[in-house]
Amino acid sequence: MARKKASSNYFTKETEDYIVKFNNSEDTEYKNRIFTEHIYFPFYKLAENIIHTFKFYYTDVEKIEDLKHEVVTMLMSEKIDKFDPTNGAKAYSYFGTIVKRWLINYNNKNYKKLKQIGSFDDIEDSYEVDTDVRSKNAISLSTFLDSWIEEAYSNLEELFPKESDQEIADAVLTVFKTRYDLDIFKKKALYIYIREMTECETPHLTRVISVLKEDFYTNYKILSEQGLIYNKPL
Repeated sequence: MARKKASSNYFTKETEDYIVKFNNSEDTEYKNRIFTEHIYFPFYKLAENIIHTFKFYYTDVEKIEDLKHEVVTMLMSEKIDKFDPTNGAKAYSYFGTIVKRWLINYNNKNYKKLKQIGSFDDIEDSYEVDTDVRSKNAISLSTFLDSWIEEAYSNLEELFPKESDQEIADAVLTVFKTRYDLDIFKKKALYIYIREMTECETPHLTRVISVLKEDFYTNYKILSEQGLIYNKPL
């Protein structure tokens, strides 16, 4: 049975709409209000989730909280005005990609700096990062998949504006999440299983899976190219 859709979506279609309104306005007071009430929290949570999911803990600021605010500042000062929904990109995916790339570069730069001055003990004490993960600065493919599933759960409305698509995507993600409990792994059998869960037609299911697949591989490629995912069996 599919998991009930999370009610705590922090980055929704409404967030994207307010970003567009922000970019289209020349009224400073209005833009400040939009940022405070509708954009700041989604950007803050986006930064927080990515930092902790991928363990971007090599920082030159005293607290991770400060790093979150640096990310929000970067998005507002350098990137928000470049978002154009007519290009087909969704705001959640667009800004998520930017944050991941920015944190990879930031993390790598500070990793080298901390390695030179021997400050890793402080990081160990503060964040209790596993030694193997810390030394390789990577997560397993299984961990990445689980993190991506939770992120997709939280942002179904952004990925799928239509409720019928959200229900199918929820079922697909539930299958991925419970993969260790399933005895079926053949593609055809999984399709039949999900169709029975959702009572949807195969073309509809295929379209939803295509969107999820594109989102997964976009995020996977960003981290994999930097050596931040190692291929441990799922």
